[in-house]
Amino acid sequence: MKATPKKAPTATLPPALEAIARTVIEHKLPNGLKVRLLPSDAVPTCTFYTFFRVGSRNERPGITGISHLFEHMMFNGARRYGPGEFDKVLESNGGSSNAYTSNDVTVYYEDFMAEALERVIDLESDRMRSLQVTPKMLASERQVVIEERRLRVDNEIAGMMDEELSSLVYKAHPYRWPVIGWMKDIEAIKREDCLEYFRTYYAPNNATIYVAGDFDPRQAIALIKKYYRNIKAGPAVPLVQDSEPDQKGERRAEVRHPAQAPSLMIAWRGPNAADPDTLVLDVLQYALSVGQSSRLTKSLVYAKELAISVSVDWSWRFDPGSFVVGLELKPGSDPKLAEAALYEELSRVAHEGLTDRELEKAKNNLAAHLLRELATNNGRAHALGTYEAMLGHWREGLALASRYETITADQVRAAAQKYLGDSRRSVVTLVPIAEASPAEAA
Repeated sequence: MKATPKKAPTATLPPALEAIARTVIEHKLPNGLKVRLLPSDAVPTCTFYTFFRVGSRNERPGITGISHLFEHMMFNGARRYGPGEFDKVLESNGGSSNAYTSNDVTVYYEDFMAEALERVIDLESDRMRSLQVTPKMLASERQVVIEERRLRVDNEIAGMMDEELSSLVYKAHPYRWPVIGWMKDIEAIKREDCLEYFRTYYAPNNATIYVAGDFDPRQAIALIKKYYRNIKAGPAVPLVQDSEPDQKGERRAEVRHPAQAPSLMIAWRGPNAADPDTLVLDVLQYALSVGQSSRLTKSLVYAKELAISVSVDWSWRFDPGSFVVGLELKPGSDPKLAEAALYEELSRVAHEGLTDRELEKAKNNLAAHLLRELATNNGRAHALGTYEAMLGHWREGLALASRYETITADQVRAAAQKYLGDSRRSVVTLVPIAEASPAEAA
């Protein structure tokens, strides 16, 4: 079978990963749908992923949260498979499904027995072609999302702090609003908004399919052509303008909420996923926070006993993302002391760098994470699909372990100096308050 001609990156891969790369088959339908096949007969199961290049980044004030709302609506009925049928049919064929929405992408996937591949292709193509956005369905899923927001943001400390932090870090970019959306926007989204959004972003020319597992590639392509080729391409997806201004000083906010102890979230804006510094910050993230012997855990949790947990979140994004440190403190502790201790450790990294052991351990953990994800059908499809979305080609992701290995202590030190400066940080402090009594709340 002839794959769609495409010049792939020339990154050198280790033999085991080169063997995986040789199995990948690329194809593209006339309507713009990209297809990536990852055949493997290790076990008689398959995974089917659909990546749509749409997330909260593509929204605007008034319809924030619509991408996440669609994640829910996509399971609630299309022309051939009506309300409740998607999961019912899939489960009757030994399968399961799930999805997630991020700032940049919305992703749907199914795991199932190999013989159910055609039925899964039928199910997925049906909802891409003819999702039924009825007033009843919209009202039902809107309420589900409203309750999810109440649970995960309005009544969840980490959610509140993260939402406040994003609005500090970003002044102009769509990354400033939450993926789940602002409550009043969720309540106000109209059916007409949904129909326009679906036509634009849920079109085949804005999607990539990854199929991994035990199947015949020729048959899989024939089935995908059969079910998808008559779905019309959508209009050109509007470009997202990155108009975010340079930050010229520290930004601060407080969240006052009933809690047992204070917490801190501190963020610095970093590069986009394709920037070489992103991989350097990956190494720094792992050195600072992954494992009981990581630098911040040893210093702030065990040695100084200022925090009960430390986390570092550095997530790849299409546009410049944020490097976030979270500190959950002990009851009665002083956030200023914990904050000062954190900056002392980061300053030490920026001036002295990581030790050889820290650098080696971070690289080993990153490589192990990459290889573990490639061990299953689901992990392999998700990993390569994410690499293609973020880096431009799936092969770039297979080369990551080799690229991490070349990162030096000097590069980590330079990245810490470049990105983690005082004037680039945004800080949110949770200030615990007493919970109101039922009489006061009334």
